[in-house]
Order: sequence, then C-alpha cells, then structure tokens
Amino acid sequence: MSITIALAGNPNCGKTTLFNEITGARQHVGNWPGVTVEKKEGVYKKDREVMILDLPGTYSLSPYSAEEIVARDYIVKEKPDGVINIVDGTSIERNLYLTLQILETRIPMVIALNMMDEVESRGDQIDCRKLSELLGVPVIPIVARSGKGLKELMEAAVDTAKGRKKPERAKFFDKELADAILSIANVIGKGDSDEDYWRAIKLTEHDEMITETVPEEKKKDVEALVKAADYMSSGDAEAKIADSRYQYIAGLVKECVRKSGRGHVKTRSDKLDQILTNRILALPVFAGIMYLLFACTFSENFLFVPGLPSPGVWLAGIVEDAWAFAAEQMVGAAESLGASEWALGLVVSCLDGIGAVVGFLPLVLVLFLLLSFLEDSGYMARVAFVMDRIFRHFGLSGRSFIPMLMGFGCSVPALMASRTLESDKDRKITMMITPFMSCGAKLPIYAMFAATLFADSNQTAVVFSIYMLGIGVAVISALVLNKFAFKSEASNFIMELPEYRVPTLKSVVIHGWEKVKGFAVKAGTVIFASTVLIWVLSNFNLGGMCDMEKSFLASMGNGIKWIFAPLGFADWRASVGVVTGWIAKENIVATFGQLFGNVSEETVAAVMAGEEALPAISQVFNQVSAYAYMAFNLLCMPCFAAVGAMKREYGSWKWTLRAVGFQMAAAYIVALFINVIGNMIF
Repeated sequence: MSITIALAGNPNCGKTTLFNEITGARQHVGNWPGVTVEKKEGVYKKDREVMILDLPGTYSLSPYSAEEIVARDYIVKEKPDGVINIVDGTSIERNLYLTLQILETRIPMVIALNMMDEVESRGDQIDCRKLSELLGVPVIPIVARSGKGLKELMEAAVDTAKGRKKPERAKFFDKELADAILSIANVIGKGDSDEDYWRAIKLTEHDEMITETVPEEKKKDVEALVKAADYMSSGDAEAKIADSRYQYIAGLVKECVRKSGRGHVKTRSDKLDQILTNRILALPVFAGIMYLLFACTFSENFLFVPGLPSPGVWLAGIVEDAWAFAAEQMVGAAESLGASEWALGLVVSCLDGIGAVVGFLPLVLVLFLLLSFLEDSGYMARVAFVMDRIFRHFGLSGRSFIPMLMGFGCSVPALMASRTLESDKDRKITMMITPFMSCGAKLPIYAMFAATLFADSNQTAVVFSIYMLGIGVAVISALVLNKFAFKSEASNFIMELPEYRVPTLKSVVIHGWEKVKGFAVKAGTVIFASTVLIWVLSNFNLGGMCDMEKSFLASMGNGIKWIFAPLGFADWRASVGVVTGWIAKENIVATFGQLFGNVSEETVAAVMAGEEALPAISQVFNQVSAYAYMAFNLLCMPCFAAVGAMKREYGSWKWTLRAVGFQMAAAYIVALFINVIGNMIF
C-alpha cells in the first residue's frame, strides 16, 4: 500500500526546496514567506509508493490565515501516515514551537533539521541525537539545497510512517493543566483518544474553530471546565499553555544547542540590510535594481556601449532568425505540396501570429531569470518590508506587496497568494490591485511597441515606466478603496526577514524554464487556436472569403471601436486586440502579428534604414496612443484564468465582478489621461 507523508514547517524553512529535491517536482522556491499557498502533491522519486505533500508554511496549529488553515486541516483531519517537520537550524527556538504542536497530535513524525551548513558556518553545534531522545522522534540533519542528508531523512520518514510510530503524549504541561485538559477530553469524547485530547488542548486555548464543533448538549460542561482551567492558570490558560511550550523549548535548546560564544556578530544579512532597508536609500536602490533588470532585458546599448545589445535582445535576435528560417521552410513545404491559396494564407497567418509571440520568449526568459535570482536571494522580502512604510498610509500592510510581487510572474498564483493575508479587507483589496502588476504575458506587448514605435527612444525606460505605472496605480487604488469602500484602520505588518542566500543555479534555471515552457504551451494551444479563429474571422463574411476590411472580425471591431476612440486607438484592429487579450494577454501580439503583419525587430531595423515601408501598426498608433494602449492592457481585466482565480478566492461572482469593474474603470481612466495629457505635451 502507498503511504502519504506531509511536509510541514514555518514559512521559509526550506519545505519547497526539500519537496523539489525528493520528488523532482518543479515548484517555485522563493526566499520569502508565503510561496506555497496550497498543498502540492508529488511522488518520492526513489519509491513510487510514497506520496509527498508540501503544505503551506505555518508558525502554529492555531491558524490565523487561510493558508495556515489549509496546513492544520490536512494534518489534523486528513491524518497523513507521517509528517516531516522541517526545522530551520539557524532559528531553532522559534521553529520548535510548531514542532511541539505537531507532537501533540501524535501523528508519526520525523524532524528534518535544515540549513545545517549555515549553523556550522556560524560555529554553532546542535546535538541531533540528544534532541531526538528528548523529543522522542528521529531528528535528521540536512541541507535541502545541496541534497545532503536527504537519503537518511527519507529512510527514517518512510520507516516511521509505515511502522505508525507515534510519539509519546506531550509531557510539558504541569499536572494541574494536564488534568484540566484530560477532563475536557473526557467530556467531548475519550481521554485516551489522540484526537479528543488534541481538541481538548485547542478548547483550553479558546480556539474558535474547534469550539464551534462541540455538540450543543456538551457546550455548557466544556465552557465550565475551560473557565476552571483559566482560573487555575491565573486567568489565562492559553497563555500558560504557550508559556509551557516555550519553557520546554528553552530546556531543549539549553541541552542540545551550543552557540559559538562569539556573542552577536554582524552577519552578511545585517550589513546588507543597513543599505537595502535604509529609510532613505531603500526605495532608490529598489528602483535602480529594477531598472538594471530591464536594461539587461531590453537595452540596445547595454552598459551604455553603443551597438552592444543586452542579453535579452541578443537572444531575441537569434530566436527570430531561427523562427524566420523555420517558417520559410514550412511555407515552402506547403507550396510544394500544392496547397491552395486559402490554405497557404492560413499557414502564413498562423506562423505570423505564433512567431510574433515566440520572438519575445528570450526577453521573458532573461527577465524572469533575473527576478527569480532576486526572489531566491531574500531581497524581495525586504522590498515588502520597505513598502510597508508606504502601504500603511493606504490602509494595507507591506505583506500585500508579496502577492503583488508574484504578479510580475503570473496573476493566477499571485491571487492565490492573497490567502497569506490575515485581514479580509487586505485580501479583497489586494486581489483587486494585484492584476495591475505586469505579468509575464504582458511583457511581449510592451516589447512589440517598444521595438516598433520607440525604436529611436530609450526602450528600457519605456518598459520600466510601464511596470512602475502598474505599481503606482495599485498604490493609489488601495488608497481609494480603503477610503471609500473599506473604511477601517490600516492592518498590522508582521513578517520574518529571511537570511540573504545565494540562489542555486538549479532553482533559478527551473523558474526561468517554467515561464518559457508556459509561454510555449500557450503558443502551441491557446494562441494557435486563437490565430486560426482570427484568420477565419478576418478573411470571411456571410458571402464567403473576402477582404479583411469587410470581414466578420472587422465588423465586430468597428462595432466597439468607438469605446476606445477617446483613448487614442479608434482602429478596429486595436479593439479586437483588447478582446483577444482577455483569453491570454500574449494573444494581443499574435493578433497584431496577423492583422498588422510582421512586427519583428528586423522589420523595424529595415524601416529605420529606409529599406522598407512603415509597418501598418505605426500607421495606426503614435507613441502617445501606443503608451495609452499598453497602459490600458496593463490595468484592464486580466485573462480569463486570472478571473477564475479571483472567483475562487473571493468565493462569489459578486466580488469578482466588482473587482473586474474596478479594473476596467481604472484602465479606462488612466489610458484616457495618458492620451489627453500626452497629446497636449507632444
């Protein structure tokens, strides 16, 4: 029979890194709390009968946020065959609090003492054998990033789970408190039942979720016993239980941990934080780092060297040349097979549409490799801390910036990450403004316009400003929503700042590959299907095959273009692009590739050299209207997948439609402002 082992631990203790190592899965590893927002399943790569679950990080089995509830409910209700409790060896005192709470459930458990390389580098020592004896469960030292100790860990975990080796019942409560808990357990069930005893502990702690499960006929007896426990605990049994755990942890640390004796020495993280979280320097440094990222991706004059392309631009040129050659061969093959004119037109149109997206894949790869490096290093957690100084003035905590940061990758997991927010108000506002971040799917839109209409400008500055525009509109929107829709005080901000770590090459490459693979899958499925549909709609009407200007698509575009006329793009093709972008934002580039023709960098270079006529896209847009178009698609309703994620997280269409309506209104107002003011200035 197969067995199930759950990975549980504090946020940022290395759960997802361990999960990736033992299952071969490719979950994103980020060096900040809140990366895993729902349980992930995988299979142990050395034993297909062992199922591994990566649970969201939690500091306690008394949950306060949605992802902590996911973790507790699985451990307590689903009852896995075993639990691997990952403990950060550099913060062992704090991490052991969750360890003791899992021990109270008496589920078979093994402790993975992680980051032992950092413990040793500090000159500290942890006696794992002694710690194992005192806790009554196996304690295995590991370094998840390098894979050290994982074989021994999994052998111990599988053996413990298969043998159903339960730890002994918690012995860190004094006799009075233990007797009070046992009395409550006997009222709600049986004192010798592990589940009833654990529920009795939670009732003594005044856990609301457990209190609601007490049958009506037993509530009075339970309330009386809980009050008696409070009385014996100087009025607060919950505090006494917590104090008992911390006293026990202090004893464990005294017995098993030997510090280097050097006192507090400034670590690398402390020294870096003097600059990166400095009240004056933090924001300029963040802006500078982000600008450098975009320069590495988009700059035609990298490091201010004329004619030296950035890595992103250089790779894009190679991919575009390769695609052009492949497309030429495919068209030639279709002609040699005697394809009809309409079939040949379909092939060329689809190749143009998909090629318009494929050409920008290297830019996506380079940008997200660099963003992944920052995430894994621990810097992005500092950005959330720094942003709290701004966000608290707008009714949000800096923790809301974490889903927004994830939104630079994809809005779907970013919206799911809003579960990490404790306040219902914070969650709702954050989900409304997170799609304002420039997800990877929007990047090809900016790259297309930058290459076509801003070829003689600083393309890096253009794209950078769009990303900053999203952040700015999000902050202003939070202020408006908090003032008029959610009238309440600003939320508290409590967040652990992880140590700075040099990301592993494997983690960074996996993250970048996942982004490129996602684009490639879309190009081969959603975008391909869309290009075929667009070709049909743009080449046919009720009378059969026709000129594009008389097609079904033109009729639909002309029917709605008046809506966008005040924004500066009153062309039916631009209107159609907005609509197809709701399927997938990359579709806008594919749509333009079909309706406007080739928009590659080679075409732009030829135009600048006077070798070709101006592309059709440049005849419809000028720089102001192009910027307004980018801003509108940055801020308007996200793709259908993201809307579905909003519905899932909000739990109702009412709030989802409110969010979509707010996003559409914000997009229209900002684009209108850009078009009006821009045309007054330029």
